[in-house]
Amino acid sequence: MRSTQGRLAWLVAAITALLIVTLVVVLVPMMQSGNPGSAAPVPASPTSLAPTPEQPLPPAPAVTYYSQAGPPSGSPQVPVEALSVTVGRDRTGTSLPEGIVGLSLEATDLADTSLRGDNPEMVGLLTGLGKAHIRFGGSSVDRRMFWTSTGEPVPSNLKGDKPRPVRAVTPADFQRVNTLLVAADAQISLTVDLGNFDPARAGDMAKYGAEIFGARLVSITVGNEPNGFPTSGVRPSGWGLKDYLGELEQYADAIHKMAPDVPLLGPGAYSEAWWEPFVKTSTPQQKILSLHHYPLTSCDSKDPDSAPTMANLVSARMHERTLAYQRAALDVARQAGMQVWIPETGVSACDGANPTSRTHASALWSVDYVLSSAQNGIQRLGFHSSLLTCTGGPPLSPICSGGAYLKPNGTMTKRAPYLGLAMAASLGSGDFLKVEQSGGGLTYAYALEQADGSTSIIIVNENDPESSAQVEVNLTLPGRARTGTMTRLTGSSFGSQDGTRIDGAEAIPAPVAARATVEGFNYGSPTQKFKLTAGTATVLNFKY
Repeated sequence: MRSTQGRLAWLVAAITALLIVTLVVVLVPMMQSGNPGSAAPVPASPTSLAPTPEQPLPPAPAVTYYSQAGPPSGSPQVPVEALSVTVGRDRTGTSLPEGIVGLSLEATDLADTSLRGDNPEMVGLLTGLGKAHIRFGGSSVDRRMFWTSTGEPVPSNLKGDKPRPVRAVTPADFQRVNTLLVAADAQISLTVDLGNFDPARAGDMAKYGAEIFGARLVSITVGNEPNGFPTSGVRPSGWGLKDYLGELEQYADAIHKMAPDVPLLGPGAYSEAWWEPFVKTSTPQQKILSLHHYPLTSCDSKDPDSAPTMANLVSARMHERTLAYQRAALDVARQAGMQVWIPETGVSACDGANPTSRTHASALWSVDYVLSSAQNGIQRLGFHSSLLTCTGGPPLSPICSGGAYLKPNGTMTKRAPYLGLAMAASLGSGDFLKVEQSGGGLTYAYALEQADGSTSIIIVNENDPESSAQVEVNLTLPGRARTGTMTRLTGSSFGSQDGTRIDGAEAIPAPVAARATVEGFNYGSPTQKFKLTAGTATVLNFKY
């Protein structure tokens, strides 16, 4: 018994000693190195979990505050629910591309001698839109424009009239236009004639375009709105989509042989049925999907929601319809990895004047159209314009020439829509940030993260400037703002013509560094409170 008990005691003591040694061997190195091995993570010390104290800011600098006028004297001042805007650091996945804002001109305008680099009026118009883009197309390309590099006479089948004459376009015209592009650091898109079938001539035009414009030539389109050819007399009544696709392939081959690096932009139609067939057509060059879009096209008002009325122009319904239409095109293009451009757009395509023409409301629409389109994923926009005189010329054009009818005097006028485009273009480029918005009546808020790390907030306030009170804005930013500037587009009423101004002047916005500070700016705070007058588009910039 004793010997058995002794052996048991010895065994217990040995096991205990072995356990102690094992614990010492394992735990001591762990305690020294801090490496938990496969054990559960060791919590950090409480001090490491405490929030880092905010660094004190330097004293607020002296600033000049922006002074904005309120509603017109004696107006009813209908109350508007306060606008709450919260901007985080999460991006939407879309961006505002540099050069998204452009003008669309007729192809015959390539022969207009005012388009040259030593014309300060034209250079100023383009530079006012940032790194602008000019698209040459329109109905003239298939009806009144004749390209020739050999001095051929204009064919007798081309017909024009006094305000819209037939014009020959030559390489010399390209060289002159290129001086304008260089002076304004602008880009160009060309359209070749499909109305009069001639792939070889289109290839020749592409050849000279690529040689003269170089990298500034960003696309070539075959025909303008070919879906309308049968009903407008450009092609026989039986001509249709199948014919277009067959001819497109021949044009694409001819163009690619002469300008292989220039993308093919198309179909340039106003029919959704033409989008997917264009995307699926095989061509040797890169393709970009394009559509033409005029939201208010029911000129006879048979579709009341699409009639060119002021009520439709400043309605949430039209805003949402526009976005839905674009998304349908974006969905088609996304399947093929293509971009979507809208090289021809405007409020309305109806001939003559209508209640929206030249109005301040069209300027507000222009700002919102650029920003909402870009946030949707559209890469380029061309607002259809005319170089004809303001007197007697197309009233919906953002620009026009001074002088008596058909007698331009060399000056150019910026109409209300142009100033709206200039406001949007002044933002440059940036990535859209997610925005939470509530209240504010008919307002649209956008946020951009700029290259310098600042945040730009754009608020398009489409409440009626003649009757609505100022809206209280409660803005939450993603950081503590050290500076907050603003620039603003204003007008006395939706229907006011030639009365739209930017910071009180008929001029493009000043650089951010030269702008006044937001009234009531809260230095060093992520929360800002201020008021905005109805019928305005405001660009705010905050640096941290």
